[in-house]
Amino acid sequence: MSPRPLSGSSAADAAAIGREQTRQRVIEAAIDLLTRGGRDAVTTRAVAEGAGLQPPAIYRLFGDKDGLLDAVAEHGFATFLATKHVDPDPRDPIEDLRAGWNVAVEFGLANPALYTLMYSEPTRATSAAFKAGMEILMGRVRRLAAGGWLRVDEELAAQIIHATARGAVLTWLSLPEDRRNPALLTTLREAMVAAVTNQQPAVQDAGPAGAARALHAALPEQTTLSSAEQYLLREWLDRLAADG
Repeated sequence: MSPRPLSGSSAADAAAIGREQTRQRVIEAAIDLLTRGGRDAVTTRAVAEGAGLQPPAIYRLFGDKDGLLDAVAEHGFATFLATKHVDPDPRDPIEDLRAGWNVAVEFGLANPALYTLMYSEPTRATSAAFKAGMEILMGRVRRLAAGGWLRVDEELAAQIIHATARGAVLTWLSLPEDRRNPALLTTLREAMVAAVTNQQPAVQDAGPAGAARALHAALPEQTTLSSAEQYLLREWLDRLAADG
């Protein structure tokens, strides 16, 4: 008995699946070339050959080489995101911060060419996976703030944490192997911890700044105040936190 022909929607679904599988094969071929030979090795001809396709297929799938590199970077961000462990209630929020920083740095050191590509263009901050990763970081920062541990405001804390991890990886990779001192990574991590956190929860101090940051972090979870009241209170808390 001959197979029944696919309906219009089934045929479209099968075509979409096939296209996505081909697209993934191309990305994997590009990552292999990138890992073995660096960015210059990722040519459309070499990628097409590695994926078992003709070069025009690359342009149909990604538009151009830049589109392909953007897709490779997005794949990198998604892979990195999958390595992140989220503990909604860490026993020690400072150690949780250190652990998260270590994960970011270890991913970069394990995937040097891919990491460099991911962070070589500022526009890649629009990546969906990058944004999801930053949301995880902001959650970690918010828990620090809620516990009174945060020394600076949440946005600045996230920027410092991200910048020190990124800088640590790129600096390490730029050094000759015989000059790579592990103390560099430890020192940068501890400098980050000292810059964004207090040695003791600030809510135990007499000053209002730490308490203001803790209340600011918890504000979105309450439902008693109206939107206008929340806006006004948030403005007051920002001013109090800035004085600390």
